[in-house]
Amino acid sequence: MRTKSHPDKETKVAVIGAGIVGLMTALEIQRTGRQVVVIDPGEPGGRQAASYGNAGWISTSNIMPLSVPGLWRDVIGYLLDKSGPFVIRWAYLPRLLPWLIRFVWAGRNWKKVNDCAKVRFELCRHSAEDHKNVAAEAGVGHLIEQKGQLYIYRDKSQFLAAASGWDMRRRFGIKVTELGKDDLRKLEPNISARYTCGVLLDDGCHCTDVKAYCEAIAELIRKRGGKFIRARATGFQISDGRLRAVKIGEASIECEQAVVTAGIGSKELAAAAGDRVSLESERGYHVMIADGGRTATRPIMPADGKIGITPMRQGLRIAGQIELASFKAAPDWRRADILHQFASRVFEAPFESDKVIDRWMGHRPATPDGLPCIGPTRSCGGLFYGFGHGGSGLAQAPATAKLLAALVAGQRPRLDVSPMSVRRF
Repeated sequence: MRTKSHPDKETKVAVIGAGIVGLMTALEIQRTGRQVVVIDPGEPGGRQAASYGNAGWISTSNIMPLSVPGLWRDVIGYLLDKSGPFVIRWAYLPRLLPWLIRFVWAGRNWKKVNDCAKVRFELCRHSAEDHKNVAAEAGVGHLIEQKGQLYIYRDKSQFLAAASGWDMRRRFGIKVTELGKDDLRKLEPNISARYTCGVLLDDGCHCTDVKAYCEAIAELIRKRGGKFIRARATGFQISDGRLRAVKIGEASIECEQAVVTAGIGSKELAAAAGDRVSLESERGYHVMIADGGRTATRPIMPADGKIGITPMRQGLRIAGQIELASFKAAPDWRRADILHQFASRVFEAPFESDKVIDRWMGHRPATPDGLPCIGPTRSCGGLFYGFGHGGSGLAQAPATAKLLAALVAGQRPRLDVSPMSVRRF
C-alpha cells in the first residue's frame, strides 16, 4: 500500500530532531544552499530534548570520556550506592550489561582514552567561538557568557586523583589554571571552606537559557526558508539503494537526503535503516531554584558531586550525574532531590531563594566508547547519522553540524569521521 506523501514536494534534506545538534545541523545545511525541513514531535529545544535540561556548559576542554582505566573497580559501588553520582538500577542490569561491558572495555588503557580524547578535542576546540557566532547571528548573543568554568576539590589528594585528565588537556594546548583556597574565594566568595583548591578553565562559556537559544536558532532557520513539522519520524522509504522519504506514521516526507539527530530516539531509527547501534540513555536530572544570582557568578563543578551548578536567567540550575536504566523507566525524582541537597553544601551561605521552579529528567544518548555516531549509514545512500553525544551535545553540536553539512554536500569534511562511524558497532 502506498503511503501518503507530505504536500511539500520541494524538501531536499530532512533533519530528524530539533535539539541543539539537529538545529545546528539544519542551519549549517542551509548554508550549503539546500532546503531543510526539521522533524520533531516537540518544539525546538523543548522538554523532550536533552538540550533542554543540560547544565548549559560550552567547554573546549570537554575531551575526556567517562570510561578510563580502573573504572571497572567502581562498578560494584555504582550498583550499591543509590545516592552516588553514577547509579545503575539493578532491575535493568541484564539489559544494560552488553553496553556496560563495551563501556568498561573502551577505557581499558590510556592509549584508548588518548585516541578518544583526540577526536573529542576536535569536536570541542572551536565550540565557544562557534556558539558565540551563531548566537549573535540569531540575535541572542547575550545568552552566551564567557566567565570561565570552575572545578573545585576538597583537598589536594582529590585533585591529584583527577590529575591525569588535566595533564591530558594541557597536552592538547588547553589553558588550565590551578587555584588555591584564597584564589577560589576571590573568584567565588560563597564557596564553602571545605573546598581548598580548584581549576579554572578561562575559555569556558555557558548558555544562560538553552531553550531560548534553541528557539532563536529555529527562528533563524525559518527566516531562511526552513520548515518545521511536529511529528515523530518512524522510519524510511528506501529503494534502489537510496533514501526516498522519511516516514511519519502513515504519511511520508519526500527528500533526497536525511540526517538523524534524534538523540536517544536515533537508536530505533538506525535500526529501521538496518544499523544496530550500541546506544543507551545516560538519564540526567536537573533542579532549578529561584536564586537571584548571588550564590555563584560562573559555572561550578564540585568534584565530589559530579554536578554542574550554573547561573541562568531563570535562576540557578543544578544538573548532572548519571542514572542508567531503561529509556521507558519512570523518573526517580529522588535524584533531583540529591542534586539540590548536595548543591546546598557547596556554598557557605544559604541560597538567596531555595524555591524549586523546575525539575527535569531527560535522556542523554550515550555510546559506550565516548564518541558520537557521525557519518553515512551502511544501508543506503543519502542517509546520515549525527547522534550519541552523551552529555556533550551542546559542546559538540557546532562541529557535528559542520561535518554533517559537508557530508550532505558531498564534500570532504575537515575531520576524519571514520572513528565515529556506525560501522564500529
